[in-house]
Amino acid sequence: MKDHATDTGQHVKFSDPFVTAKGETRASVPLSDPQTLWFNTGTLCNIECANCYIESSPENDRLVYIRADEVSEYLDQLEDRDWQAREIGFTGGEPFMNPEMIEMARRSLARGYEVLILTNAMRPMMRPRVQDGLRALVAEYGDRLTLRISVDHWSADKHDEERGTGSFDRTVEGMEWLRDIGARMTVAGRTLWDETETAARDGYAALYARHGFNIAATDPGQTVLFPEMDEQVEVPEITTACWGILHKSPEQVMCASSRMVVKRKGAARPAVVACTLLPYDAQFELGKTLAEAEGAVQLNHPHCAKFCVLGGASCSA
Repeated sequence: MKDHATDTGQHVKFSDPFVTAKGETRASVPLSDPQTLWFNTGTLCNIECANCYIESSPENDRLVYIRADEVSEYLDQLEDRDWQAREIGFTGGEPFMNPEMIEMARRSLARGYEVLILTNAMRPMMRPRVQDGLRALVAEYGDRLTLRISVDHWSADKHDEERGTGSFDRTVEGMEWLRDIGARMTVAGRTLWDETETAARDGYAALYARHGFNIAATDPGQTVLFPEMDEQVEVPEITTACWGILHKSPEQVMCASSRMVVKRKGAARPAVVACTLLPYDAQFELGKTLAEAEGAVQLNHPHCAKFCVLGGASCSA
């Protein structure tokens, strides 16, 4: 696929929702098969990673804690709109910083959904109250609850480069606790290091074997390796012609099957955005309700190109 860059540079690209810098029709993605509704639990996190796309930290509260009753309102909307979704996802920040995380998961599971929680498995998850809640959820709902653990690299040194000294050991400690209560785990890693995918998966396989983790290193759904998201990296814009050139269809892109609910600091109520990757960009805020969020998404951001269309990645389980 040709790059649609112009002599005027990157700043012209991704400026018009409907037309590329070269004047071609920008690709869009309809919500064709809604399978996952995500909730951002808040951007506060117990750590500050070197390359966090959402800039989570102990100070970042641009997205505030969503409440269990607000989650329930959107679960009601799912049924009213007949989305036929199978999964409710929770991301942050660190979801277990939110004091209502266990209750939000419980309500979602009780409605019959699968639940996916993205966590670093560190101290917020290991508080006794949270541990008691997770034990109860695992006992009642089993494999319908999945915790996807952020393990940036299979080695402690490289993982700690991203998350801080000692973070690898604390995450492994949390994973061992989850293992012992029978919780279903998967892993999210990154591909920012100079190694092949085969070498990375071999490294994760050895890590899992050492600790007795029942996670398949070769399964992309259980060990998810995400490309690094840098908005300054030069990427091509996605035109309607790209689908045929790349032999892909809009149905394969994440925003065809999911939406995310966020609550902005100072907002009276939550809003629905196109996907988990773009919580701050106003052009991807689709409305306050699921009904308002059912329209097509214009692929007008570098993440749409690099991460979703060209990278083929998905945040869902």
